[in-house]
Amino acid sequence: MSIKVGVWIDHKQAIMVLVKDAGKEIKKITSGIETPVRSGANHSYTRNDFVPEDRLERKLDSQLQKFYDEVIVSLKGAESLLILGPCEAKGQLHKRLKSKKIRSLLVELEPADKMTDRQLAAKVAQHFITAPVKKSVAPKKVAMMVTTKKKTAKAN
Repeated sequence: MSIKVGVWIDHKQAIMVLVKDAGKEIKKITSGIETPVRSGANHSYTRNDFVPEDRLERKLDSQLQKFYDEVIVSLKGAESLLILGPCEAKGQLHKRLKSKKIRSLLVELEPADKMTDRQLAAKVAQHFITAPVKKSVAPKKVAMMVTTKKKTAKAN
């Protein structure tokens, strides 16, 4: 049974369309990442109200990596993956896949705006119907031919 997956992803959610022999299935994964809320102007600040920016960036990066790992776990058993999305999240997911060294998965990236679940399912199904099946082929070993030169003795 072959499973092909299309993922529309941004930093808030991932919508996965699993195309199986039996049909299509849609899964949604939310990131749970919250952006810090700025308080109003009538607030008296204390020294604990401010968090260094690099700490916030590290926290956001950590949350994103957990989100991408959750998406990768959901890809178990897939042989082909189409990553769609409007922003840099699709590239970050692809980079995370490479760092996990998942070799049996054929990955393609494509930019796409926000779409409904039905539009996404149709786009993914159409992509895998028209996409040619690519097989990973190990490079052939090239036999090197060793030629030997016979030395001719010079007569003096």
